[in-house]
Amino acid sequence: MKAAVVHTFGRPPRFEEFPEPTAGEGEVRVSVRAAGLHPVVKALASGSHYASTHVLPLIPGIDGVGFLDDGTRVYFSMDRPPYGTMAERAVVPRDMCIPIPDSLDAVTAAALFNPALSSWFALTRAEFAPGETVLILGATGAAGKLAVQVAKHLGAGKVIALGRNAQALSELPALGVDVTISLNQSDQDLTAAIANAAGATGIDIIIDYLWGRPTEAVIAAITRQGMMHMAPRVRLIQVGQMAGPTITLPGSVLRGSGLEIFGSGAGPSRPSASGRR
Repeated sequence: MKAAVVHTFGRPPRFEEFPEPTAGEGEVRVSVRAAGLHPVVKALASGSHYASTHVLPLIPGIDGVGFLDDGTRVYFSMDRPPYGTMAERAVVPRDMCIPIPDSLDAVTAAALFNPALSSWFALTRAEFAPGETVLILGATGAAGKLAVQVAKHLGAGKVIALGRNAQALSELPALGVDVTISLNQSDQDLTAAIANAAGATGIDIIIDYLWGRPTEAVIAAITRQGMMHMAPRVRLIQVGQMAGPTITLPGSVLRGSGLEIFGSGAGPSRPSASGRR
């Protein structure tokens, strides 16, 4: 079959022949019509993603749209390495195939599911309850805009959106955002703006697509001073790291706040850090 094949990390894939995968127990074959090109796909193809197996050659791609052998049109994911979805055919677990309507074109479906599911999984991980306040860090990208709509659809009482793109920020209220905050300001002003937006009721959940400096500003904004207070629970769900791979996290933040940090990805199911006592 024809496929996009990566032979060297850091170099573009080549369009060439690749051995066709064989479906195993519980798997089905899919004739691919479109594959999603997401940030995670690029990271896996470059070998820089934490989930990379570093085995070459490989076919990039983690999801897509295609047809099963019985003609059912589906969105699918979870092809097994070294096979990816940027090929004529793929094999995936049967339970990772979702029938989609004819009214949804293949390209849109392939592009939509992964970023939309990122926020749905994050809110599920955070045990979201209707009425809670959700802050979305990195709300001006495709995944962030979808996160706004997913949070509102699930019943968020208030949505606070942070991003750099001024034009994109101005469009977010139409999607349901209650407060927009630009990241293009000093650390002190950014922290103050977040604290002001949180108000007396605070922030319940943070969906973080950025990490780095913006996350440090959010953490500073939710950290309270003094000994005589009951720290409210704040769940930070770490999804991406577009602004940097690391943060500085003082131990006093975990001792003096209700901050809980979770990861939403192919990692452990338990929180990676917590300020709960």
